[in-house]
Amino acid sequence: MSSTVMKSLPVVIRPAELEMTTSNIDLHSFDKGLGDMPATCFLVFDHPIDEPVETIKKGLSRALVYYSPIAGRLAAGAGNGELRVECNGEGVVFVAASTDRALNEAKFFDRSPGAMTLPDDLAVYYPDDKCGRTDPLLLMQVTVFSCGGFVVGVTWNHAIADGAGMAQFLQAVGELARGLPAPSVIPIRWDDSLPGIPPTIAIAQQSMTGLASQDFAFFDYTIPSSLISRIKAEFRDHANGQPCTVFEAVTAVLWQCRTRVAISDPEAPALLFIVANVRKHVGAKDGYYGNCVSGQLVMATSGSVANGDIMGIVKMIKGAKEQIPKRLKHNNIDSGGRERHGDMLRYNYNLLSVSSMRNIGLDEASFGGGRPVRVMCRARAPHMTVPSCVACLPWKGKDGANVLTRCVREEHVNAFLGELARFT
Repeated sequence: MSSTVMKSLPVVIRPAELEMTTSNIDLHSFDKGLGDMPATCFLVFDHPIDEPVETIKKGLSRALVYYSPIAGRLAAGAGNGELRVECNGEGVVFVAASTDRALNEAKFFDRSPGAMTLPDDLAVYYPDDKCGRTDPLLLMQVTVFSCGGFVVGVTWNHAIADGAGMAQFLQAVGELARGLPAPSVIPIRWDDSLPGIPPTIAIAQQSMTGLASQDFAFFDYTIPSSLISRIKAEFRDHANGQPCTVFEAVTAVLWQCRTRVAISDPEAPALLFIVANVRKHVGAKDGYYGNCVSGQLVMATSGSVANGDIMGIVKMIKGAKEQIPKRLKHNNIDSGGRERHGDMLRYNYNLLSVSSMRNIGLDEASFGGGRPVRVMCRARAPHMTVPSCVACLPWKGKDGANVLTRCVREEHVNAFLGELARFT
C-alpha cells in the first residue's frame, strides 16, 4: 500500500481573541528536562462530521484563547538554563490533509515488506524530531479519508503538557468545535501547590536523555482480555482477594517476555521503569494541564524475571507503584537511588520503560461525531534511547489491551512475539 496522503501547506492558527500580553509562565520542575522532547498522538474517528478541517480549525483557534501558553513560545528563564513560556500568541501550526483510502484499508503499523507506515503521514513533525526554542509548541494535522472518517494527529513540545494535559486540551478543542460557549474544564497551567519533582525522577530523566539513540523495532500488539482476566483472577486468589489492575497484568507479561529474549545472562539486572500520572497523589488543581508524571524503578535479576512466577512479578510491580506516592510525599531519595538510576547508563538495553494511556482522557475528545475508535501514539526513532512500551491504548471494539512498543531490536522481534503468544 503506497502513501496517498496529500497535505496542504502549513498555516498558523492563533487565538481567536488575542489580548496583547507580555505575561510569562515559569516551567515547573516536572516540566524541566523536556524542553526539546516532542510527543505525538493520533485520534482516529470513523464517523464523518461536517467540514472536519474547518470545524476543528475553528475549535482550535477558540481553545487557544483559554490555553494561551500553548500558542506561545519557550524562552530563557531567570536562572541559568531555566526555561519559561512566553504567552505571545504566535500560534500553532495546522495542516489539512486528505487520502483516497478508506479507514478500513489503513494498516497503521503493518510490518510486512513494502507496507505503508501510515502514521508517518498523519502528523506534522519537528525538524530532526527535536523541538527548537523558537518552534511552535503544538503542530496539528487533520487527515480526511475517502469514507469520511478522519485522523487528528498532534505533535507537541512535551514541556508544555503531558498526555493527560494534552487530552484535556483536545477535549476543549472538541467542545468549542461543537459550539459550546466555553470549555467544561477551566484550564490551569501554573500550580504553585505542586511539590518538586522527586530527585529519583530527575536522575532518571537525566540518565535517559544522556543515552545515545538506538534503533528499536516499532510494532503494535494486543494482549487478549482473556489472558488479562486470567492473571487478575489468579492474583486475586494468590493474594487473598487483593486486586490486580489491567496495567499491572499487562506490564508483568511484557517485562517477563522481553527479559526472556533480550537478556541472556540470568545474573544480569533486569530493570523496569514504571511511568505514572500522579495528579491525584499530589493534589494537583482541577484543570492543571502541565506535566505531572513520576515513576519508579524496579530492579531484579534477569533470571528471576524470566523464570519467575507471573504472580510474583505482578506483586513486584504493584509494590513499586505503591512507592510512587510515598516518594512524592516525602520528596526524597534513598541512599542507593543515585547509583541504581546510574545503572540506566550501563544497562540501558536491560531497561524497559512502561507507561499507560488508559484513563487519561484522550479517548474522550469529540469534534461532533463521537469519540475516537482508536488512540495511538508514536515515538520517533531519534528519541528512542531506552526500550519502551505504551500500554492500554484505547481501541473501541478491540478485545484486549493494545500496546505500541519500541522495546526490542529487530533481531529479537520474532522471539518476543513468540513469548507473548505462549501466554495466550
